[in-house]
Formats: sequence, C-alpha cells, structure tokens
Amino acid sequence: MMLTTNRRSVLKGAAAALALAVPGIGHAESETRLRFLWWGSKERSDRTFAAINAYQGKNSAVKIDGESFGWDNYWTRLATQTAGGNAPDLIQMDYRYIFEYARRNSLLDLTPQLGEQLAINDFGTANIESGKVDGKFYGVNLGVNSSVMIFNRTAWEEAGVEPLSRDMNWDQFAAACTKLSEAKKRRAFYGTQDGSGSETTLECWLRQKGKVLYTNGGEIGFTTQDLTDWFKMWAEMRKSKACVPPDAQALDQLTIETSMVALGKAAITFAHSNQFIGHQAINKEKLGLINYPGLPGGKPGQYLKPSMMVSLSSQTKNPDAATAFINFLVQSPDAAKVLGVERGVPASEAMRKSLEGSLSENEQQVVSYIADLTPKVGSLPPPPPNGAGENMLLLKKIAEEVAFGKTKVEDGAAKFTEQAAANIKRG
Repeated sequence: MMLTTNRRSVLKGAAAALALAVPGIGHAESETRLRFLWWGSKERSDRTFAAINAYQGKNSAVKIDGESFGWDNYWTRLATQTAGGNAPDLIQMDYRYIFEYARRNSLLDLTPQLGEQLAINDFGTANIESGKVDGKFYGVNLGVNSSVMIFNRTAWEEAGVEPLSRDMNWDQFAAACTKLSEAKKRRAFYGTQDGSGSETTLECWLRQKGKVLYTNGGEIGFTTQDLTDWFKMWAEMRKSKACVPPDAQALDQLTIETSMVALGKAAITFAHSNQFIGHQAINKEKLGLINYPGLPGGKPGQYLKPSMMVSLSSQTKNPDAATAFINFLVQSPDAAKVLGVERGVPASEAMRKSLEGSLSENEQQVVSYIADLTPKVGSLPPPPPNGAGENMLLLKKIAEEVAFGKTKVEDGAAKFTEQAAANIKRG
C-alpha cells in the first residue's frame, strides 16, 4: 500500500527518527517472514506501514507483510483464513471476538511471554486482564478508548444551534439535532446519523438503564420491550428529522469513509474515540468529540476498553519474532510517535509520557476526551459470548428494515431479541 504524499513525508520522518535497535531483539541468520492483518482506515494503514518499515530498518532479517480491510470485511476474511489453515501470524483482535477465537484454539497463549518478551508490566492490571480468556493471556492492548459522538463542529456553528452539552440527555439531544436539521444550512443535511443499528450505541443506552448487552452467563441481557423502546426512540427522531432518513443511513458500511459525517449527510456520527484521528484525516471541516447523551438519573453507560488488541495465531511458525514485533509496537517510544493515538491512548504509562509534547491538536483532543470521561465511566462489561459477532450485523439489518417501514417496530424488536438469543445459543 502506498502512502499519500502528505502522510508519507510526516510518517517517513517519524520512522527515520528510530536511531536505536529495540533492546533484546536479535537478528536471525535467515529471513523471517510474518503476516500482519488489521482493520481500519487509510490513516491507520499509513501509520502501521510506517511502523513496520521502521522496525524492519533495524531488524533487516524480519520481513512483515501487512494487509488491511474494513471492519465489515475483516472478520469474514480472518475466519476464512483461519479455517483454511492460512491465518496471519499477527492478528488485530477486538474484545468482542477474542473469547470466541481463543476458545476455538485459534490464538496463541502468550502467558509465558509476560514480563519476559512482552515487557508490559506498566500497562496496569485492568489493561492486562482485558486480554485474558479463562485465565490465559491472548491479546496485547494496543490502546485505550471509549465510545464517542464525533460531530462536525463547522456545521454545528454554521447552523447557529446551541453547542452540544456533556450533560445532555437523549431527549435534549434529539431536540438539538432537530434544530440543526431545521436550520437547513445545507442541502439534505441532518443533525445525526440514525443510531438504531449501532450496537455500541445500543449497549451504552442499555447500561444507562441498568441493563447489559450480554450477561456474565453468556446470555442476552435485554428484553423485547427494551428493543421496542430503542427502536421507538429512533423512529421519533426520524419523524422529527433529527436523524438521517433510511436511504442515507443504508450507505453506512461500518467504515469511517462511509459514516454520515464523512459522506456529508449528518453533523454527528457514533464511533470510538481512537477513530477521531481517521475521521478528521478525511474531513476538511473541523470536527469535535463529545460523550453520549444520558438518561435522567441513569447509570454510566460508557466504559473504557481496549480499542483493539494484537494476538498471535496458534498456527504461527515464528512466535518469538512475532512477539518481538508486538513488544516494539507497545513499548518503543519511537513506535509510539509513529502510531500516535490512532489506535487509542497507549496503555503503557511510559509510552503516554513519551508522547507528551509531540501530539498534534487532534491527538491531544483524544487524550483529553479519555481523561475527562474516565471519572464518569462504568466498569468493563462481560465479554460478548460466542456467536455475538453475528448480532452486530443482525441489529444493523433489522434496524434498516424498521427504518424503511418493511418491519413494524414491535416486530423488529421481537425478531432481533429472538434471533440474537439463538445466535448466542448456537455459538
């Protein structure tokens, strides 16, 4: 993959700053080849390839082939490669899938490397525990993040609507978005995306009600009535034109590039804080980020989580070389400068300190957001059980059916609840 001219000059300069080899990593006598698979935007790929090139510059006997896909295609590709015995050595892993892959023996247990090849003691207990499954360590935290609303600051100010508030509730949020739509400063432009098909947004709303998406026992933690209320809330927003119509929302393919903000359809999109860098990179207008609305008297809905992790395939033939590269990604100050906070705020305290003074304005906004949100978050929820991966796309599908009027709200709620439970039971 080629870097753009602007990004190439910036990242090439950062990579060139690598003056020292990574401690404890030797050169093999013959070339070692590794494959690294990740999902994400072009911004992430640019930074990742720059980190790979920097590592190879000081470890010439190691060659790393990188490959990137959008979120919606990534898991299909990974599942196919894993089933076919052709899994990549290094796998970008998500909290929702790590239990599923680990329990299928598709990932390598890295417990023996902790404190040795993986020098991540300063991650803190929570950031290490989040990579464990059944007491064994399978995923190294690549960054801390949380859910977020990314908004077009320019469009919001242009409409003359009162600024979004950190303390607003969902009703106030809907009212503000309706006002922005009614301002009609832009053609076919609305306050927010339709979030009814966003699993992350649904989970936050459920937690505010004292519910969970999935229980500790691996069952769904919501009822048909919960989903009915959820779909009704968004139906009201469509009616008031607070959110985009279904034909616009259907364009969203769960990538940064197809978000409603990126496509110029709405002023707000629901995302994760680490994605702010990627969003701003493809948007000419100034963006901002703010926490989700709440429920009056509700509980904290948001939580801090590993934005993503990196795991090793149990099929890898070069576990030591792959582990050494992981250690470089999360413990080299120079790698931290190349990667920035695009994958989240570094879990390592030393790496966070190494970034002080070198962060761009956009990166600093992400760090500040996490710092401001931290006192207000709830605990990390139970991990999604096997089969939960299908439910994210199922919610999007049924939410679209409801939005287009093909399925009634109550029927859509019952359908999702029933099928989501069946997916979990089937595993």
